Amino acid sequence: MSILKRLLFILVLLSVTPKLYAQVEEEFSSALDSARAKEDNKKDSVVFTAKYVRYTNLATLKRLTKTYQIDTSHVNFQYYNKQNLPWNPSINLGSYGLATRDLLFNSNKSIGFQSGYHALERYLLTSDSIQYFRARARFSELYAVGFFFDDQVFRARLAQNINPNLNIGAEYHATNTDGYYNNQTYSDRKGAVFAWYESPSKRYNLVSNFTFNTLDATENGSVLNDTLFRDTSDNTSPSRYPVRLNGTQANRPYNKWKDMSVFLRQSYYIGRIDTVNGKGPDAEIHPTNVIAHNSSVRQQKFIFFKNQQDLYNAFPFKSLEWVDDTTKITTISNDFTYSFYLRGKAMKNEAKVELGFQNDLIWYSDSLMSNFYQNSMVKGSVGYKFSDKVDVNFAANQIVLGRNFGDFLYEAYADVHLSEAIGKLRIGAYSQNKSPEMIFQNANLAYHQWNEGDLNLDKIKTQNLSFAYANNKIGFNGKVEYFLINNYTYFHEIPNPNNELARARQIETLQAGNLNLLKLTVGQNFKVSKWHLDNMVVYQKSDAMDVVATPELYTFHSLYYANILYNVMDFRIGMDVRFNTPFKTPSYAINAGQFYNDNLGIKFSTYPIVDFWLTANIDRVNLFLSYNFANQHVYPKGYYTVRRYPMNPAFLRFGVSWKFYD
Repeated sequence: MSILKRLLFILVLLSVTPKLYAQVEEEFSSALDSARAKEDNKKDSVVFTAKYVRYTNLATLKRLTKTYQIDTSHVNFQYYNKQNLPWNPSINLGSYGLATRDLLFNSNKSIGFQSGYHALERYLLTSDSIQYFRARARFSELYAVGFFFDDQVFRARLAQNINPNLNIGAEYHATNTDGYYNNQTYSDRKGAVFAWYESPSKRYNLVSNFTFNTLDATENGSVLNDTLFRDTSDNTSPSRYPVRLNGTQANRPYNKWKDMSVFLRQSYYIGRIDTVNGKGPDAEIHPTNVIAHNSSVRQQKFIFFKNQQDLYNAFPFKSLEWVDDTTKITTISNDFTYSFYLRGKAMKNEAKVELGFQNDLIWYSDSLMSNFYQNSMVKGSVGYKFSDKVDVNFAANQIVLGRNFGDFLYEAYADVHLSEAIGKLRIGAYSQNKSPEMIFQNANLAYHQWNEGDLNLDKIKTQNLSFAYANNKIGFNGKVEYFLINNYTYFHEIPNPNNELARARQIETLQAGNLNLLKLTVGQNFKVSKWHLDNMVVYQKSDAMDVVATPELYTFHSLYYANILYNVMDFRIGMDVRFNTPFKTPSYAINAGQFYNDNLGIKFSTYPIVDFWLTANIDRVNLFLSYNFANQHVYPKGYYTVRRYPMNPAFLRFGVSWKFYD
């Protein structure tokens, strides 16, 4: 009993002692907690979110200083492959990263010296596409597609303000894909380091970047079986079909692009500057006088390699086993501009005048040529903006000295914002005189040779008229474009009426006469409750459809359900259907990396292609899951967009992006 009393006494003592101690320490402890709370609140009083991470780009900085909040939505997140963008569809060799060409007709408004190599350019990281950040907290992003699938696409991005005026950042991309048929592997390694400095006075801006690209696309020369979609055997795996080029490892045939550039832009605002939105994160600085200088150095290499005999006629007839073609282009560019803006303090009306001069120094070399060229171009533009209702602009670019003397682009457009209910419209026109791209004029490749002295090509003349209308309230947009093109330049297989092996797959440069093309694009989005139906229809008509090799009709439809699950996950789940009418499908010249119109001019059957997908956002994470070409399990078994190259079979993909602000 005494032991029990002692235990009871000890328990009571232990229970009372902390209270007595707490009373003694209460004042000190409260003070300490308050101090800690103040310190913690001082550090964490701002919860950093996406609104504190903003970016700008080169196109914006050429007009004013303005930043945009980063995009954290999952809209269109499933379109990780740039070959399959519904608003810019393509024909390609059937797998991620391989040679690609636009399905629809798209004009190229560039003038001056151009290489003419476009097959892999959708995957290039260029200096013009770099985003420059302004972040109160360090911003980073990880992006990955694939994991346990064949396509492995990875991207990492980091940006941090060193001080309120200087932000530096970097991004790195790495891709490895196996393809579906033999020798369809693709890999790329590309990245950028960039910086943006804005002076405390907001008058001086400096942006710079260094970009590098190595794109490596294996060439298989297409499959040998032209009727593989009629195969009724149980094993229809793409890998079981032999291909024309089957070299591996050191003998693997490939097209490789290497592209490196350094870019620097400096600009200074003279005179009065006008500020919109005060000193907030979305503040805009509108100058009245701007002097700017852009400088860049870019080196491009286009490499084709093979080390095997051409046993299955993938190339033009020649007894070549080892081929290692390299075309190298180095360009140094300097661009000086002066801009003047006249506006009232209310900033409703604004007049603009811009003058510029650009000089390009170009070193071109291949297996036989090593030449130096230069171009000097004068540029100018004038514009007037009436409040936010009407904006009229005219621009002129003219090469006045150099290899491409006489090239010009004169362009005018007017934007009219009628009202939120009625919508807005744009009326535009341009006139272009352009030299054919270098590959059309000169080629010293193992299987293809021609030179400009023998071809004597004329400049390509394009006249364009366009009318666009958009009404966001009803979800409608439409555009009508008319092109009149003289000397449209393209590749065509040389005539071979007797089917001689020595003339097969040989290509030449041709120029068409006057070519008329009408392009009508219509988009209409419908919404009923949480259900959405987005539609896009493109109609093209030309008097030379076989020359431009493009379908008359293309349609895209996306039906999806959008909702928020338990106030946690914002998601969309739906299906896409795309279709285009048959057209004369081009062939592909492997060694030149060019698409061309062949003598057969086959029109392959076309079918609706169905994809199922899910996209979602959870806090800082975006993700998607997609199953593409799902209707292969019903009909058809497969299809072509380029002669001899079957498109991908049905496949499943998963991707995720995670943003960090700390």
